[in-house]
Amino acid sequence: MTTDRQTAPYEAPIAVALTGASGVQYGLRLIECLVAARHEIYVMISKAAHRVIDVETDLALPAQPVRLAAELSERFGAGEGQIQCFSREDWMAPVASGSGRWRSLVICPCSTGTLSAIACGASDNLIERGADVALKERRQLIVVPRETPLSAVHLENMLTLTRMGAVVMPAAPGFYHRPDSVEAMIDFIVARILNQLGIEQSLLPAWGGKPADA
Repeated sequence: MTTDRQTAPYEAPIAVALTGASGVQYGLRLIECLVAARHEIYVMISKAAHRVIDVETDLALPAQPVRLAAELSERFGAGEGQIQCFSREDWMAPVASGSGRWRSLVICPCSTGTLSAIACGASDNLIERGADVALKERRQLIVVPRETPLSAVHLENMLTLTRMGAVVMPAAPGFYHRPDSVEAMIDFIVARILNQLGIEQSLLPAWGGKPADA
């Protein structure tokens, strides 16, 4: 079997959604790592997330799904068709149905508004619907909220989702690996997400492994 990136089959599709919380760098880095791990990726970026990308990065990502997929594919070296992007009301997208061929949805970052909508089953857009499908089909749903301080409403919504089977992973990087850059702090969270997805990663050593200065 050929192993050429352009022709070899990809691993099971993973959906990644970026919403309007600070920390879009986490989601973009996750997409990059999933490309390297040879997974097919379904990408959804909300209107608010596009605004945050404008504020927090020097990127100028198009909103139109086909152009967005082309831009992300070029930036991250993805193979043909490896990244597919969908708009907020594309109800024919794979993540809109339990019969769609995908196994996990990661919302990274997850705004508190999105968190609330998922917790109450709003399904007002494709990201919320994808989360609803993940919960009802007992598929993996990972949400990465980035907010501080947290109100009682935020905490109740996180508890609700946890009880439904979702994994809540606040974007709160640790420091025991002695990060020396912003990129290293981003990789801490992305590594933990990859661990939850069951994808091998070398961004962060396992606890109890070889010390960094050994």
